Amino acid sequence: MAGLGEAPGESSVPVAGAERCRRSPLPGGLGLPGRAAARLFPSGPAPATGSGSEGPGSGGRDAGAMDPAGAPLRRRLLLAVCWVVAAGTVAGAKVLPPPSNLDYSFIQICTLNWTWNPPENVSSSCDLEYSSDIVIDEVPQDKREWSKSRFRVTDTFLNEEMRFKVRSECKYNNTSEPSQWVETSLLPKGIPGTAAVDLSCVWHNLEYMVCMWRPGENASSDTNYTLFYWFDGLKHYKKCNNYSMDQGIFGCVFNLSFPKVLNTYPAISILIRDDSEEIRPVCASKNPTTLVKPAMPRRVTLSKINGEIHVEWSESDTFPENCLFYEVEYHNGDLDTAQIIKVENNYTSIPSVDPNSKYIFKVRAKPKPECYSSKLYSDWSEEKSIGEKTDSTFYFVLIITIPLIVAVSMVILLVYLKRLKILILPPIPDPREILKRMFGEQNEDSQSCAKDDSVNAYDRLIKEEEIHSLILTETPECANSEKENR
Repeated sequence: MAGLGEAPGESSVPVAGAERCRRSPLPGGLGLPGRAAARLFPSGPAPATGSGSEGPGSGGRDAGAMDPAGAPLRRRLLLAVCWVVAAGTVAGAKVLPPPSNLDYSFIQICTLNWTWNPPENVSSSCDLEYSSDIVIDEVPQDKREWSKSRFRVTDTFLNEEMRFKVRSECKYNNTSEPSQWVETSLLPKGIPGTAAVDLSCVWHNLEYMVCMWRPGENASSDTNYTLFYWFDGLKHYKKCNNYSMDQGIFGCVFNLSFPKVLNTYPAISILIRDDSEEIRPVCASKNPTTLVKPAMPRRVTLSKINGEIHVEWSESDTFPENCLFYEVEYHNGDLDTAQIIKVENNYTSIPSVDPNSKYIFKVRAKPKPECYSSKLYSDWSEEKSIGEKTDSTFYFVLIITIPLIVAVSMVILLVYLKRLKILILPPIPDPREILKRMFGEQNEDSQSCAKDDSVNAYDRLIKEEEIHSLILTETPECANSEKENR
């Protein structure tokens, strides 16, 4: 049987024929099989070699055995015969007839079953097998398979042209060549560029799957995409009903769970299409184990025991036992660098901690490679802290605030000090001013004295209130002089 990298016309028969000739014994028709001898001598029997004392064969053999010059000629003749036999074997190799009635049918969404009939007139000695391959948009997918079955189940590529080809071969028979390829095509429907693109799905906590995609560049704004899904175990495909759209990105959420006893999970076929025939459908096959994202760890608790910080959190109920490991990130409140430790249980202890420092913790989970092929981490848990951190900022603010308060208080006291001094210790009047007012000149005109009496009295009152805070009452001199004259 021709290998995968071997052209249909290639064969190793010439080398094998030469090897057989080299190893075959010389007597008995030069060691050639009957069919080869018949090809070399078609008009009659092979020349007699004869072992008796009479006849031409006897004399020729004896002469050849005794004549040293005949040995090289015999070897050259033998080599020529071997190559002629090998070439004749290649030229006479039969080409198998190809399979017939190649067709396909949909088993489920995004799943095709290719079927064909065996070739006719195949020898019973042929261990018949079929080689099949897939080509997408003229690009081979390197998914060639060998099988004795007359069918093959494959995923569907509805967004691109899909060609399926098959040929028949005899596995252990080098005398026959593989048949010609027989192929058929599955052409896409709808307008190019309208199919959904950038499909991505995440299986959250083994409970529900979230798929998101963008509309095709040629799709209209009112395109209403619909998602269908199916996997081995469902009798019929299901439709996703919980849709959302945010900033031009479509999303849909559907419940997805398998029994915990399963060690393997079937692939999920996803079909996204629109009711309009103008929108091109698209199919995708997802391995759910590569899409697993655990839930965020909850109920993180911290405690100090014998100088260590003990951290514990709740485990997920949806994952099998020992299928998750955790990362714990913590840092000292006085430092910016954080440390990460990996643990396989839902608890750990941090030794040698500073009792006068504050520590902050958070936890996240990731599936183990032996259980799932996913590389997705869960979200970080809420931060939890333990211990007290000396707040240097408070002391810094306090150091700045106290002197400032003292300075402001002193300024306020200095402003009001004079008024306080006047109220507590009023100034003593100058006796000379008092005597000057009491014994002033009395020869002033009485009219001017009477005219200015009220004004002077008011001015004196205001002046005494401002300077001495005292009210001095004085009898007008002009009035006294009038009384004396009377």
